[in-house]
Amino acid sequence: MTLFERFDGADVRKLVEDYPLAWVCGGGAADIEASLLPLIGRFDAQGDLVELIGHLMRTNPLHAALLSDPRATILFQGPDSYVSPEHAGLRDWAPTWNYAQVKVRAAVHFDDALTGPSLDLLIDAMEKGRLQPWTKEELGERYHGMLGRIIGFRATVAGLTGKFKLGQDEGKDTLASILGTLPDAAMTDWMRRFNRGRS
Repeated sequence: MTLFERFDGADVRKLVEDYPLAWVCGGGAADIEASLLPLIGRFDAQGDLVELIGHLMRTNPLHAALLSDPRATILFQGPDSYVSPEHAGLRDWAPTWNYAQVKVRAAVHFDDALTGPSLDLLIDAMEKGRLQPWTKEELGERYHGMLGRIIGFRATVAGLTGKFKLGQDEGKDTLASILGTLPDAAMTDWMRRFNRGRS
């Protein structure tokens, strides 16, 4: 395991909750289908990701692909940033790119009964904390028409890998310079998360 592959369930949870739009890929290598879909994670008592809840249009080619073969690869991408020698404060330092990613292997199961609840989960997560949270009731009858064109699904996690390249290999002075000059607040927050006690 490399330095950048050391993470825990809390790191995965934060990435999934902060960056819920993921590539869902299925259909096999020869005939791959992929779509960006917002997903909501479910976690066990230990904090590990156990399933993802989502929905898609029934006409999406990914729907047919996953009905044929339910195995999916789901790719979450967190913050990413180009880091220049200017940020490091060193001219003899090579530029790099910092990023956070999680790859999930899962089995997708479609369920008509999950369609409404999957939308409720997503709406609750996305509208949480807003001054005037939107509700599906505001759509009126349009909501029921839309509901018939989509289907909910549950993706049961079979395994996951991740890579969090966030400056863990930098010296303390270089790390401090990057954190002090990089203009990407989301990235520097994640860098601080993975460099506790060093920054």
